[in-house]
Amino acid sequence: MSRSCALSSGLFFLPFSTLRGDFHQAMTSVTTSAPETNTRKILPRMVSHSELRKLFCSADAVCFDVDSTVIREEGIDELAKFCGVEDAVSEMTRRAMGGAMPFKAALTERLALIQPSREQVQRLIAEHPPHLTPGIRELVSRLQERNVQVFLISGGFRSIVEHVASKLNIPSTNVFANRLKFYFNGEYAGFDEMQPTAESGGKGKVIKLLKEKFHFKKVVMIGDGATDMEACPPADVFIGFGGNVIRQQVKDNSEWYITDFVELLGELEE
Repeated sequence: MSRSCALSSGLFFLPFSTLRGDFHQAMTSVTTSAPETNTRKILPRMVSHSELRKLFCSADAVCFDVDSTVIREEGIDELAKFCGVEDAVSEMTRRAMGGAMPFKAALTERLALIQPSREQVQRLIAEHPPHLTPGIRELVSRLQERNVQVFLISGGFRSIVEHVASKLNIPSTNVFANRLKFYFNGEYAGFDEMQPTAESGGKGKVIKLLKEKFHFKKVVMIGDGATDMEACPPADVFIGFGGNVIRQQVKDNSEWYITDFVELLGELEE
């Protein structure tokens, strides 16, 4: 049965694609880990800034967060605004991205408030498409010209993230994000809690899988939030991004922090 077809439980998922091969089997091996935590392991500052720059320029793969990084908005906040519950949800997003509460708990609570229907999600994308952050299109294009694999790893929703990926010529197989579930009548029925991106530490699990599957030696993670920062390790370099919103915890603990993608473009041009 097609993934987009109705399930026997009366639910169906938004269409999605995965890495080639048995993604579910591979992901199972990396998701059975210690309980979720929002505490990042702070490593000794042993890598110089020049070494970080060299690692970025020689990376096999670069992984981007999406909300407030690749795009200017927080997708879940935009969905909340569209559904009329913006204020309560925005505060939860701020706490989650700052590391003040476990990501899965924050996602569950926010979606319980929003209760988005399938039609509302589709209308949001059609009527209020996300805006790309200045410089990201050029940066992704330059990385691809250098044969660097580019991935989008997001705690947001796959339907929105795939729309963003299409604007950047990133294949859907390089997208990892959460999947919403709906009943046959289109009403909200929850989200797929088995996706690694649904919990704190999930982005690191995805990067671990990518390294194992494609034998990447150097992987860079770029993002604005605590869930991005904690993905290093297994990422070899984390670059904090504050071009849309500054998360103080991330800024304070990042070895390399930028507010404009032009800086990274400049590194690739040298």
